[in-house]
Amino acid sequence: MLFAGYDLMKKIYIVLPFLSIAFVSAQTKDSAALISEVMIDAYKKPTTFISSTKSVSVVSENVLNQNTPERLLESINQTAGARMEERSPGSYRISLRGSTLRSPFGVRNVKIYLDDFILSDASGNTYFNVISPELIGKIEIYKGSESGDYGAVTGGTVLLKTKDSDHLSANLSIGSYGTFNQSFDFSKQIGKHFLEVFQNYYQTDSYREQSKVQRKQVFLKDNFQYSEKGLLKAMLMYSDLDYQTPGGLTLEQMQFNRKQARLGTTTLPGAKQQDAGIRNKMVLSGLSNVYDFDQNFSHFIMIQGSYVDFENPFITNFENRFEKNFAIRTHFNYEKAWNGLSLGYRLGFEGGINDITVKNYDNNRGIEGNPQNFDHIKNTSGFYFLSQKLNINEKLFTDISISLNSNSYDWERQFPGTEIGKVQFKNQWLPNFGLTYLLGKGLSLRAKIGKGNSAPTNEEIRSSNQEFNTDLKPEFGWNKEIGIRKQFANSIFIEGSYFDFRMKDAIVRRQNEAGQEYFVNSGQTVQKGLEILLESKNFNFKNDFFSNFKFRFSGSFYDFKFKNYQQNDNNFSGNNVTGVPKTTINSLLNFTFFKKLSVDYSHFYTSKIPLNDANSVWSESSLVGNIRFAFPVNLEETELNFYLQIQNLYNTDYVLGFDINAFGNRYYNPAAGRTFILGVKMNF
Repeated sequence: MLFAGYDLMKKIYIVLPFLSIAFVSAQTKDSAALISEVMIDAYKKPTTFISSTKSVSVVSENVLNQNTPERLLESINQTAGARMEERSPGSYRISLRGSTLRSPFGVRNVKIYLDDFILSDASGNTYFNVISPELIGKIEIYKGSESGDYGAVTGGTVLLKTKDSDHLSANLSIGSYGTFNQSFDFSKQIGKHFLEVFQNYYQTDSYREQSKVQRKQVFLKDNFQYSEKGLLKAMLMYSDLDYQTPGGLTLEQMQFNRKQARLGTTTLPGAKQQDAGIRNKMVLSGLSNVYDFDQNFSHFIMIQGSYVDFENPFITNFENRFEKNFAIRTHFNYEKAWNGLSLGYRLGFEGGINDITVKNYDNNRGIEGNPQNFDHIKNTSGFYFLSQKLNINEKLFTDISISLNSNSYDWERQFPGTEIGKVQFKNQWLPNFGLTYLLGKGLSLRAKIGKGNSAPTNEEIRSSNQEFNTDLKPEFGWNKEIGIRKQFANSIFIEGSYFDFRMKDAIVRRQNEAGQEYFVNSGQTVQKGLEILLESKNFNFKNDFFSNFKFRFSGSFYDFKFKNYQQNDNNFSGNNVTGVPKTTINSLLNFTFFKKLSVDYSHFYTSKIPLNDANSVWSESSLVGNIRFAFPVNLEETELNFYLQIQNLYNTDYVLGFDINAFGNRYYNPAAGRTFILGVKMNF
């Protein structure tokens, strides 16, 4: 339940942006780098933020500090157009501009890179939850199709960046529900090598029954500058993730007992009885090399491989998956600069193979029983791309690209009986055109149009109902958008974007009476939206009591509708797209008192959400507040940063991740009430 001051807090939350602008405008300017001058990497196409043609958001270290040890949710949800959800601890999904439709768990229709390497497999699935938030030093989020650089997705792309400077730290924290987190991070330039060693152990009993989590991770990298022209990078990551899944509840069950796991019925056992959960061991390794032949011409190549051992005891079966993945990315780059003019070209290829064996058994209370189905899938995907970027007098910037994308899969039923097949999706030419014009210092206008395409992943082709859905087609569509970026008074940055995305053959999740999922193409969607960002620099007031202040506000305002969507005898045309809130508003206020005590005060408002395609069931809107206190203590060459995080400050009853289109109205995965995390980060 909300505490008594909830209504007051809502009013304060609404007027805070205006109070902050008025307050800050009266202060002196800060000398730190302008927000508009932040450099984005764009996978080796660096540019300043204000001149970028892309719909991109940067999650800085300041925002990353808001995360709890187990997830990146708080920082990603501070980004307009991005939404990370938690169905249960350890089970996360990310949607960019409403791609929740096809993500019951994990990440689909969003491409994920880690430094030079690719976390997403060749079918488009990503085990995002194996990544520790403490490994990440910066995130770039690209919303909408960027097919000329990242291939066939319609949702967007996320670039995760690890540390790039000397660093030695250890972190230790404890919290509510038996939470314990420990990490170690070492990075240093040693001669021609830049090395990083990262280790993390995390566990919690969590809020609900049947929702314990344990994660172990080790990450190693070596950036070897073997010559003035060549840089070789090596990476190795091992993750061992084990989490229980409590399952969805009906509204009545949630109101009776929010902590309970999914209950059994007369025909099916419950989540606790079946020891439902996920056990995922993953090894990812890779090498990349960039070589500059001269000041104009260079070449990049990356090769990587991974192995996944995945177990999923579920209500109706016990699934084992064994995955082998291989990927390569290479491109030639040419850049030339003249007086007032620079031109760059990139020609390359990215491709991958995902080879997966799936074995399903009866689930005898968390133990493998008799075999049900054994299947094999081999997914092959790739794209050739050509892109051009142009800069005329630091005024006009263009980014034009085109890619040729292919995707196919071979499938084989091995038990019971044998059956084979192959599906080759039609090759797709995907163009993208972006333009930015600087009207003056700190003011830019941009326009963009692009086509996106997204093939079904392995988990959609052969979902938990254990049947091959060979009729499932890729979704595709055109996105058009315009945007403005403006720096005010050298202190405040404002960005606004409007987009119109028309998608056909949208892939939508369904559930049968056993709770097993399957997917269908739902006709068309019309997705229109406005996204805004208001952010300040860090203001230094040169005051011993109130030393520094910084703020950030973001919002997404969507009108997403189904079009030409017929399901049996039901016509859902004109309904709101399932799982997408019309409005999200987020804020982050950073205060520093006594030049030592820092306070981060954040809010997340989410409007009601349609939970089924019929729009007959909606969630309640929610306002969730978090607060974090940090205080540094210096001991000779060691800095101890003590911190206290209070999550869900107002003890709100809310759901952080719904099961959309759930059979039996089991839509609800209740989130924890007020929780505490106390820790210390040691910088040496």
